[in-house]
Amino acid sequence: METQNAAEMPRYKSHKRVWALKIKEIAPTFTEVTDTREQVQTGAWIFPEESGYAQFHVGQDYITKHAPKVGGYYVVYADGYKSWSPAQAFEEGYTREN
Repeated sequence: METQNAAEMPRYKSHKRVWALKIKEIAPTFTEVTDTREQVQTGAWIFPEESGYAQFHVGQDYITKHAPKVGGYYVVYADGYKSWSPAQAFEEGYTREN
């Protein structure tokens, strides 16, 4: 049985401050399993689009959970939580402070 809501869900406006870098390139990293010689992905190097920032490594847990894509944003929240956001959603929701 399908139910219908009588009212629209509440709407929210974001007011969070985050640190973020737009992603130019993602280069997977691998390790070889000795017994099988199989290559297993262990994470990736993320290369920021903006100059002046070095590439950095993220673990496979980040890759698996967030499935980041080139053109999106690597995002770090005030509590240290790291995430990924598609460019359009990020750019519509955040304005650069500095």
